[in-house]
This record gives sequence, structure tokens and C-alpha cells, in this order.
Amino acid sequence: MVPFFVMIKCHLGKAYQVANAIADAEIASEIYSTAGDFDLLVKFYVDDDTDIGHFVNEKVHPFDGILDTKTMITFKAF
Repeated sequence: MVPFFVMIKCHLGKAYQVANAIADAEIASEIYSTAGDFDLLVKFYVDDDTDIGHFVNEKVHPFDGILDTKTMITFKAF
């Protein structure tokens, strides 16, 4: 399994709605609310052969209330 993170910027007042929708979809490992430029930090795991770009486009972007995303691919946990 490959871990990666997506930082999500939501439309004003929609962060909890987006977080709950992602949680209900059961596609994320962890969901955090954050302060700063982005509202949520979401950790995902996908199979080794999964295209992360397609996953984000097809599974994350369709949620209502998302304004912008930034994907961070990780290499090694220490």
C-alpha cells in the first residue's frame, strides 16, 4: 500500500460537510482539520499499482464543497 496526503481547501463554511462526506465514503485513513491555507489534511492509502492522480480526480475532487487540493506523495516513514 502507498500512503499519500491531500490538503483540501473548502468553500467557506463547508469544511465539516466535506470531512464528514469523505469519512462516510470510507476512502481515507485519517482526516484532520487544519489552520492556515488549507482546511483539511487527509491521509489515503492505495494499492501499489493505483494511479494517485486518477484516484484524486475520481474519488476526492467530486465532493461538494471542495475549492482546491494539493497532493503530497510520501516516500518513507521514520
